[in-house]
Amino acid sequence: MNNLRFGDSDSSDFDDDTSGLPFPEPLSRSSFLNSDFDPATFLSSLKNRHQSLEDLRQELRDLDQLLTRELLDLVNENYQDFLSLGSALRGGEERVEQVRVGLLAFQRDTQAIRDRVESRRQDVEQLLKEKRRLRKERNMGQALLDFADRLEELEQRLLLGDSPQQQNDPNDGIDSESDTLDSESDDEELPDDAPAAPSVSLKKLEHHIQKYVYLTSLAQRIGEDHPFFLNQQPRMTKVRSTILLDLKTAIEQAKQAGDKKDAKTSAVLRLYNLMGEETSAATTLKNLRL
Repeated sequence: MNNLRFGDSDSSDFDDDTSGLPFPEPLSRSSFLNSDFDPATFLSSLKNRHQSLEDLRQELRDLDQLLTRELLDLVNENYQDFLSLGSALRGGEERVEQVRVGLLAFQRDTQAIRDRVESRRQDVEQLLKEKRRLRKERNMGQALLDFADRLEELEQRLLLGDSPQQQNDPNDGIDSESDTLDSESDDEELPDDAPAAPSVSLKKLEHHIQKYVYLTSLAQRIGEDHPFFLNQQPRMTKVRSTILLDLKTAIEQAKQAGDKKDAKTSAVLRLYNLMGEETSAATTLKNLRL
């Protein structure tokens, strides 16, 4: 029986063969340059390195010494520049004070410019408000002048006021023929004892009413409580009374128009409605029936 003799074996057969293991690469400097560098995270990233902890410590020491030597070499190479930098920094307090004073002066100048701009803005805004006010007053004045001119013209057409001469109405020539025909036909049918009265032109009366309605609408649009309109109220009342008197005369003449009675009465009632005097029309018709 063969006996196994372990002691006779070559001890080199049990030595570890490390020739096949990969050697760790040198540590990269870029790994330490991250702003969020964390030692624990860095060490955990080295788990695949075939390296003992002591070897890693030694490699870090060598890297630290290398960086220290490079820093010293850099300082030695730029020693004169470092000295000049120190000399340039001497008296820096005075320069900082000069810069601070300059900044304060600039700030004051900027504030002064800002104040002037704000003042100018307020002036412009005030001028714009004044312009709007003047424009409004100008429009008001033009409207009041227009009202006064139209009221005076209407008074002259109605033979009222200080100027009894009636102006030439451009519509007079157009309506005179039809009005004459109407008056002639009316005269033929009037009874002998009927009082003679001037024939009322419905066309002229309609123009007068349109002018009166425009004046009342203009007064309402501006404001009837305006002092100007309050002063003109007696004149407007007189114009209204005159027009209502002409309407009353027209409706009385329409009642005597024979075959045209209904048509003329409807035309006069339409003028009452245009003027907004339906109540006056009803009162007039009621009095005529009585």
